[in-house]
Amino acid sequence: MSSKPIAVVTGASTGIGYELALCCAKDGYDLVVCANELEIDAAAGKLRQHGAVVEPVQADLGSKEGVDKLWSAIRGRQVDALLANAGRGLGGAFLDQDFDEAKNVVDVNVSGTISLVQKVGRQMRDRNSGRILITGSIAGFIPGTFHAVYNGTKAFLDSFAEALRNELKDTEVTVTCLMPGLTDTLFFDRAGMQGTAAYDAPKEDPAKVAKVGYEAMQKGDGSVVSGFMNKVQTTFAGIIPDSVLAKMHRRLAEPQDSKA
Repeated sequence: MSSKPIAVVTGASTGIGYELALCCAKDGYDLVVCANELEIDAAAGKLRQHGAVVEPVQADLGSKEGVDKLWSAIRGRQVDALLANAGRGLGGAFLDQDFDEAKNVVDVNVSGTISLVQKVGRQMRDRNSGRILITGSIAGFIPGTFHAVYNGTKAFLDSFAEALRNELKDTEVTVTCLMPGLTDTLFFDRAGMQGTAAYDAPKEDPAKVAKVGYEAMQKGDGSVVSGFMNKVQTTFAGIIPDSVLAKMHRRLAEPQDSKA
Protein backbone atom coordinates (compact mmCIF):
# COMPACT_ATOMS: atom_id res chain seq x y z
CA MET A 1 0.00 0.00 0.00
CA SER A 2 1.28 3.45 -0.92
CA SER A 3 2.45 5.65 1.93
CA LYS A 4 1.91 8.84 -0.06
CA PRO A 5 -0.69 11.38 1.08
CA ILE A 6 -4.12 11.20 -0.56
CA ALA A 7 -5.93 14.04 -2.29
CA VAL A 8 -9.58 13.90 -3.36
CA VAL A 9 -10.37 16.16 -6.32
CA THR A 10 -13.87 16.66 -7.70
CA GLY A 11 -14.78 17.97 -11.12
CA ALA A 12 -11.44 16.54 -12.20
CA SER A 13 -12.14 15.34 -15.74
CA THR A 14 -11.18 18.63 -17.43
CA GLY A 15 -10.47 22.28 -16.78
CA ILE A 16 -9.49 23.67 -13.40
CA GLY A 17 -10.31 20.41 -11.63
CA TYR A 18 -7.99 18.37 -13.84
CA GLU A 19 -5.23 20.93 -13.42
CA LEU A 20 -5.68 20.87 -9.63
CA ALA A 21 -5.38 17.08 -9.70
CA LEU A 22 -2.25 17.42 -11.84
CA CYS A 23 -0.72 19.79 -9.27
CA CYS A 24 -1.41 17.19 -6.59
CA ALA A 25 0.05 14.32 -8.64
CA LYS A 26 3.22 16.25 -9.40
CA ASP A 27 3.57 17.15 -5.74
CA GLY A 28 3.52 13.57 -4.50
CA TYR A 29 -0.13 12.82 -3.78
CA ASP A 30 -2.07 9.72 -4.70
CA LEU A 31 -5.52 10.61 -5.95
CA VAL A 32 -9.20 9.83 -5.85
CA VAL A 33 -10.68 11.87 -8.70
CA CYS A 34 -14.36 12.31 -9.41
CA ALA A 35 -16.52 13.76 -12.18
CA ASN A 36 -19.88 13.07 -13.77
CA GLU A 37 -18.32 12.58 -17.21
CA LEU A 38 -16.88 9.47 -18.82
CA GLU A 39 -13.72 11.50 -19.43
CA ILE A 40 -12.72 10.94 -15.81
CA ASP A 41 -11.16 7.60 -16.77
CA ALA A 42 -9.00 9.21 -19.46
CA ALA A 43 -8.02 11.96 -17.03
CA ALA A 44 -6.98 9.35 -14.47
CA GLY A 45 -4.81 7.67 -17.08
CA LYS A 46 -2.96 10.90 -17.81
CA LEU A 47 -2.50 11.64 -14.11
CA ARG A 48 -0.94 8.20 -13.53
CA GLN A 49 1.87 9.21 -15.88
CA HIS A 50 3.13 11.46 -13.08
CA GLY A 51 3.67 8.59 -10.67
CA ALA A 52 0.40 8.81 -8.75
CA VAL A 53 -1.92 5.97 -7.85
CA VAL A 54 -5.22 7.31 -9.20
CA GLU A 55 -8.70 5.96 -8.56
CA PRO A 56 -11.37 7.47 -10.82
CA VAL A 57 -15.01 7.70 -9.71
CA GLN A 58 -17.78 8.65 -12.11
CA ALA A 59 -20.59 10.08 -10.01
CA ASP A 60 -23.15 12.87 -9.99
CA LEU A 61 -22.26 14.88 -6.90
CA GLY A 62 -25.59 16.66 -7.21
CA SER A 63 -27.23 13.55 -5.77
CA LYS A 64 -26.91 11.86 -2.39
CA GLU A 65 -26.13 8.62 -4.23
CA GLY A 66 -23.24 10.29 -6.05
CA VAL A 67 -21.72 11.70 -2.89
CA ASP A 68 -22.13 8.33 -1.17
CA LYS A 69 -20.44 6.61 -4.12
CA LEU A 70 -17.41 8.88 -3.82
CA TRP A 71 -17.33 8.50 -0.04
CA SER A 72 -17.43 4.71 -0.43
CA ALA A 73 -14.49 4.90 -2.86
CA ILE A 74 -12.47 6.74 -0.21
CA ARG A 75 -13.10 3.71 2.03
CA GLY A 76 -12.15 5.36 5.28
CA ARG A 77 -8.67 6.24 4.10
CA GLN A 78 -7.05 9.37 5.49
CA VAL A 79 -7.72 12.27 3.13
CA ASP A 80 -4.91 14.77 3.40
CA ALA A 81 -6.34 17.26 0.92
CA LEU A 82 -9.87 17.76 -0.39
CA LEU A 83 -10.18 19.93 -3.47
CA ALA A 84 -13.94 20.46 -3.87
CA ASN A 85 -14.06 21.86 -7.36
CA ALA A 86 -17.13 20.23 -8.97
CA GLY A 87 -19.64 22.72 -10.29
CA ARG A 88 -21.87 23.58 -13.19
CA GLY A 89 -23.54 26.64 -14.65
CA LEU A 90 -26.74 27.32 -16.54
CA GLY A 91 -27.11 30.34 -18.76
CA GLY A 92 -30.28 32.13 -19.79
CA ALA A 93 -33.18 33.88 -18.11
CA PHE A 94 -34.19 32.14 -14.89
CA LEU A 95 -37.94 32.15 -15.63
CA ASP A 96 -37.28 30.42 -18.94
CA GLN A 97 -35.06 27.67 -17.50
CA ASP A 98 -36.13 24.12 -16.81
CA PHE A 99 -36.45 24.06 -13.03
CA ASP A 100 -34.86 20.63 -12.66
CA GLU A 101 -31.78 21.91 -14.47
CA ALA A 102 -31.64 25.03 -12.30
CA LYS A 103 -32.05 22.92 -9.18
CA ASN A 104 -29.22 20.66 -10.31
CA VAL A 105 -26.89 23.67 -10.34
CA VAL A 106 -27.73 24.17 -6.65
CA ASP A 107 -27.45 20.45 -5.93
CA VAL A 108 -24.00 20.12 -7.51
CA ASN A 109 -22.48 23.44 -6.49
CA VAL A 110 -23.91 23.71 -2.99
CA SER A 111 -25.49 20.53 -1.62
CA GLY A 112 -22.92 18.12 -3.01
CA THR A 113 -20.01 20.34 -2.01
CA ILE A 114 -21.04 20.89 1.60
CA SER A 115 -22.03 17.23 2.02
CA LEU A 116 -18.58 16.07 0.95
CA VAL A 117 -16.81 18.81 2.90
CA GLN A 118 -18.65 17.78 6.06
CA LYS A 119 -17.77 14.10 5.65
CA VAL A 120 -14.10 14.70 4.92
CA GLY A 121 -13.81 17.71 7.22
CA ARG A 122 -14.97 15.71 10.25
CA GLN A 123 -12.28 13.15 9.52
CA MET A 124 -9.67 15.91 9.29
CA ARG A 125 -10.84 17.63 12.48
CA ASP A 126 -10.75 14.36 14.39
CA ARG A 127 -7.06 13.91 13.63
CA ASN A 128 -6.37 17.68 13.62
CA SER A 129 -4.79 17.75 10.18
CA GLY A 130 -5.82 18.44 6.61
CA ARG A 131 -6.30 20.94 3.82
CA ILE A 132 -9.57 21.87 2.11
CA LEU A 133 -9.81 23.88 -1.11
CA ILE A 134 -13.24 25.04 -2.27
CA THR A 135 -13.62 26.49 -5.74
CA GLY A 136 -15.83 29.53 -5.38
CA SER A 137 -15.79 32.35 -7.94
CA ILE A 138 -15.58 36.09 -8.34
CA ALA A 139 -19.12 35.57 -9.70
CA GLY A 140 -20.15 35.33 -6.06
CA PHE A 141 -19.54 39.07 -5.74
CA ILE A 142 -21.85 39.97 -8.63
CA PRO A 143 -25.63 39.55 -9.13
CA GLY A 144 -25.61 37.19 -12.10
CA THR A 145 -28.15 38.51 -14.56
CA PHE A 146 -28.82 35.67 -17.06
CA HIS A 147 -26.71 33.40 -14.85
CA ALA A 148 -28.60 34.05 -11.64
CA VAL A 149 -28.62 30.63 -9.99
CA TYR A 150 -24.93 29.96 -10.65
CA ASN A 151 -23.76 33.28 -9.24
CA GLY A 152 -25.99 32.73 -6.22
CA THR A 153 -24.38 29.36 -5.53
CA LYS A 154 -20.92 30.86 -5.80
CA ALA A 155 -21.85 33.63 -3.36
CA PHE A 156 -22.84 30.85 -0.98
CA LEU A 157 -19.57 28.98 -1.44
CA ASP A 158 -17.42 32.08 -1.03
CA SER A 159 -19.22 32.84 2.25
CA PHE A 160 -19.32 29.23 3.42
CA ALA A 161 -15.59 28.72 2.93
CA GLU A 162 -14.70 31.77 4.99
CA ALA A 163 -17.12 30.78 7.76
CA LEU A 164 -15.81 27.21 7.92
CA ARG A 165 -12.25 28.50 7.97
CA ASN A 166 -13.07 30.58 11.05
CA GLU A 167 -14.79 27.65 12.76
CA LEU A 168 -11.57 25.66 12.33
CA LYS A 169 -9.17 28.46 13.22
CA ASP A 170 -7.96 26.73 16.39
CA THR A 171 -7.17 23.48 14.54
CA GLU A 172 -4.57 22.39 12.03
CA VAL A 173 -7.25 22.04 9.33
CA THR A 174 -7.11 24.85 6.77
CA VAL A 175 -9.83 26.04 4.40
CA THR A 176 -8.96 27.95 1.23
CA CYS A 177 -11.39 29.44 -1.29
CA LEU A 178 -10.19 29.73 -4.89
CA MET A 179 -12.12 32.45 -6.75
CA PRO A 180 -11.46 32.34 -10.50
CA GLY A 181 -12.90 34.63 -13.13
CA LEU A 182 -13.56 33.70 -16.75
CA THR A 183 -11.44 30.62 -17.45
CA ASP A 184 -10.80 28.74 -20.69
CA THR A 185 -12.68 25.50 -19.97
CA LEU A 186 -15.73 23.63 -21.23
CA PHE A 187 -17.84 25.39 -18.59
CA PHE A 188 -19.50 27.84 -20.98
CA ASP A 189 -20.38 25.15 -23.53
CA ARG A 190 -21.88 22.94 -20.81
CA ALA A 191 -23.79 25.92 -19.40
CA GLY A 192 -25.33 26.67 -22.80
CA MET A 193 -23.76 30.13 -22.92
CA GLN A 194 -22.82 30.16 -26.59
CA GLY A 195 -23.90 33.43 -28.14
CA THR A 196 -22.98 35.54 -25.12
CA ALA A 197 -20.24 38.10 -24.67
CA ALA A 198 -18.82 35.90 -21.90
CA TYR A 199 -18.41 33.02 -24.32
CA ASP A 200 -16.19 35.07 -26.64
CA ALA A 201 -14.36 37.08 -23.96
CA PRO A 202 -10.67 36.54 -23.17
CA LYS A 203 -10.19 33.87 -20.53
CA GLU A 204 -7.52 32.67 -18.13
CA ASP A 205 -5.47 29.52 -18.57
CA PRO A 206 -6.93 26.86 -16.23
CA ALA A 207 -3.43 25.60 -15.41
CA LYS A 208 -2.47 29.03 -14.08
CA VAL A 209 -5.71 29.31 -12.11
CA ALA A 210 -5.16 25.88 -10.56
CA LYS A 211 -1.55 26.67 -9.66
CA VAL A 212 -2.66 29.83 -7.81
CA GLY A 213 -5.29 27.86 -5.90
CA TYR A 214 -3.05 24.91 -5.13
CA GLU A 215 -0.23 27.09 -3.81
CA ALA A 216 -2.68 29.05 -1.66
CA MET A 217 -4.06 25.80 -0.24
CA GLN A 218 -0.59 24.54 0.60
CA LYS A 219 0.20 27.79 2.39
CA GLY A 220 -3.10 27.66 4.25
CA ASP A 221 -4.31 30.98 2.85
CA GLY A 222 -7.95 31.89 3.35
CA SER A 223 -8.96 33.03 -0.11
CA VAL A 224 -7.28 33.79 -3.38
CA VAL A 225 -8.47 35.52 -6.55
CA SER A 226 -6.64 34.42 -9.68
CA GLY A 227 -5.66 37.11 -12.18
CA PHE A 228 -4.92 40.81 -11.70
CA MET A 229 -8.07 42.10 -13.40
CA ASN A 230 -10.21 39.72 -11.37
CA LYS A 231 -8.67 41.16 -8.20
CA VAL A 232 -9.55 44.63 -9.42
CA GLN A 233 -13.08 43.50 -10.20
CA THR A 234 -13.66 42.02 -6.74
CA THR A 235 -12.32 45.19 -5.13
CA PHE A 236 -14.76 47.39 -7.03
CA ALA A 237 -17.61 44.92 -6.54
CA GLY A 238 -17.64 45.93 -2.88
CA ILE A 239 -18.09 49.57 -3.85
CA ILE A 240 -20.39 49.57 -6.89
CA PRO A 241 -24.13 49.20 -6.14
CA ASP A 242 -25.61 45.76 -6.86
CA SER A 243 -28.04 47.29 -9.37
CA VAL A 244 -25.11 48.53 -11.44
CA LEU A 245 -23.26 45.22 -11.14
CA ALA A 246 -26.37 43.38 -12.31
CA LYS A 247 -26.57 45.65 -15.35
CA MET A 248 -22.90 45.05 -16.11
CA HIS A 249 -23.36 41.29 -15.81
CA ARG A 250 -26.32 41.46 -18.18
CA ARG A 251 -24.00 42.74 -20.91
CA LEU A 252 -21.71 39.79 -20.29
CA ALA A 253 -24.23 36.94 -20.03
CA GLU A 254 -27.37 37.94 -21.94
CA PRO A 255 -27.87 35.70 -25.00
CA GLN A 256 -27.46 37.73 -28.19
CA ASP A 257 -30.72 36.40 -29.65
CA SER A 258 -32.70 37.71 -26.65
CA LYS A 259 -31.63 41.33 -27.18
CA ALA A 260 -34.01 43.73 -28.79
